[in-house]
Amino acid sequence: MDMGRERLTLGLLLRLGILFTAVCVCIHLYLERGWQGASVPLALRRPTKSNQKWGEQSKMKQVSAEEAEELGKSIKRRISYVHKLKKDSLVRKTEGDTEGPSPRCCPPLQLHRKTPRWHIDLEPWASESQSLEDEAKRFLSYITTQQVSCASLRGKKADQEGSIGAWAVCLDPNYKLIRRIESRHCRVYSFGLGVDDRSLESSLAQSGCEVHCFDPSLKQPHLQQAEMWLHRLSVDWRDPSPVVVAQRQYASTKKLATILNDFGHREVDVLKADMESAEWKILENLILERVLDSVGQLLLELHLHWAGFEVGGDEPSVVRYWYSLLKELERSGFHLFHIHSDPAKPHIFLQKNVLNASSAYTLSWVNTQWRPLGKPDRTQK
Repeated sequence: MDMGRERLTLGLLLRLGILFTAVCVCIHLYLERGWQGASVPLALRRPTKSNQKWGEQSKMKQVSAEEAEELGKSIKRRISYVHKLKKDSLVRKTEGDTEGPSPRCCPPLQLHRKTPRWHIDLEPWASESQSLEDEAKRFLSYITTQQVSCASLRGKKADQEGSIGAWAVCLDPNYKLIRRIESRHCRVYSFGLGVDDRSLESSLAQSGCEVHCFDPSLKQPHLQQAEMWLHRLSVDWRDPSPVVVAQRQYASTKKLATILNDFGHREVDVLKADMESAEWKILENLILERVLDSVGQLLLELHLHWAGFEVGGDEPSVVRYWYSLLKELERSGFHLFHIHSDPAKPHIFLQKNVLNASSAYTLSWVNTQWRPLGKPDRTQK
């Protein structure tokens, strides 16, 4: 009887222990769930001083593995960016210490890269009939009418022969060239094909100008002759194809903006060009890309015996196009001060004899709005 009671008591105690353990587990789970549920609103509201430290620890614990990896990448990016900034600043500082301040004349050619235009503005027709005679009369009247008066510097050949001379620069004190020559701060670009007479360029070089003559027929890329630099290069209305440059190992023609950029030049006091009927497309390029803002005086030989390279249309349209280009020059501040026509040239105008016009005219303009920015460096190409 006593043994039965003892077994009954042990069984009851065992059951009570199991029941008590289950109750404790349930209470623990209930409290843990309630605790986690209460942490959500706490994270959404701004922590107080009493629970701020606990909130930070709770958030750190809740960061997942992916978030930790992304955070690490972000920190690395920030560190790399800071390192790059420090490296760039050190490079700029080192370059500034070794090279000194860059001259005002030769900063990068960013100023030439204005928003380009796509086409010129054609002037209205000279008459309702749109005839060649009316267009030619207006055009010839324009190129034979002097717009400003200038004291001129001519080449020695013209002075020796006692003639007016085809090429001349304006030395009027109202404009900038004479003062730039006196201070030896002027720069001259001369473009031509197999030019024999460089007397004007020589005179300007002896006066103190930095003179660059460009001729693609030269055998050497760069050559110094007396006071002038000669370059195996010429100007064009477009840059050459990279394929052509790779085959020839050098480019014989480039746009004026590209040449200025390659030479590190920002402005040119005198631009002289005799391009054998390519002048119209070159002039159009200078106008559309607004490179003429960097030119003080423009000396140009015009060939009128045919339309010119890549100039299309019927004869009245061609002359209207020529006239529109010259009016664009005038609107850019260029005024005609010197006109020359060689009487030995044939009188041919678009393969015809129109108003007894010569086949070639040499014209000189001065940019009345030109404001040079500084003295040129003495380029050593």
